[in-house]
Amino acid sequence: MGKVYLIGAGPGAADLITVRGARLLGIADVVLHDALIEPEMLEHAPRARKIAVGKRCGQRSTAQHFINKQIVDAAREHDVVVRLKGGDPMLFGRADEEMRALEAAGIEYEIVPGITAALAGASALQRSLTLRGVSRSVALATHSRAADTDAIREQVNADSLVFYMGRDSAPEIAQQLIDAGRPASTPVAIVEACSTPRERTLTLTLEGLASGDAQPWLDASQPSLLMIGDAFAQRQRTARTEDEGDASRDEKGIRRVA
Repeated sequence: MGKVYLIGAGPGAADLITVRGARLLGIADVVLHDALIEPEMLEHAPRARKIAVGKRCGQRSTAQHFINKQIVDAAREHDVVVRLKGGDPMLFGRADEEMRALEAAGIEYEIVPGITAALAGASALQRSLTLRGVSRSVALATHSRAADTDAIREQVNADSLVFYMGRDSAPEIAQQLIDAGRPASTPVAIVEACSTPRERTLTLTLEGLASGDAQPWLDASQPSLLMIGDAFAQRQRTARTEDEGDASRDEKGIRRVA
């Protein structure tokens, strides 16, 4: 039997996959990939048979138990099988179910991590997920429908919140957070199609998100992230000349920093 590699494709852009992930794609016999994988990403695997097994919210998709069977069947026929997942395999990617299926079949596997969308989203916004004096903790979450659950309270306690797969429930998420104690004025940033040519961003407040202000802007065909917290406020940029601040030049023109 062959070996299966669960590889994180990263947030979208084909050149944001890891070097190891790209190398393994290059020698793969079969690639079973998520729906959100960019077509350019699959060019890393020129010799592989590509099988789309992704899930999209509100659309027909492959059942997880059938995906598990396809991975196991492929490993019984081929030497190198890649299960290509968006972002990182170990975050909201059902990797545990696939690993258990491979273990039950006695098939060797390896995890190759990827850049999760929250990190790329922060880069797109040019906002740090953590910020000295503002944000010391980050929670990566999906939507919980029960407003009084411990999950909601834990999310309120995190300084920076990033919700995956929260587009359709964005007003409900915002209202739950407000009801649980988050100020309505809390900054919100939405990043859509992160790191791809279709990337867009929108900034508003938790109150505006709860009121549905973002819904007309959102594109139902694109993945999006909700990023909530004071760290995502509009940052006032400071323009400094080389001779301002703590830097100065001596009579020979050499720049010196105090």
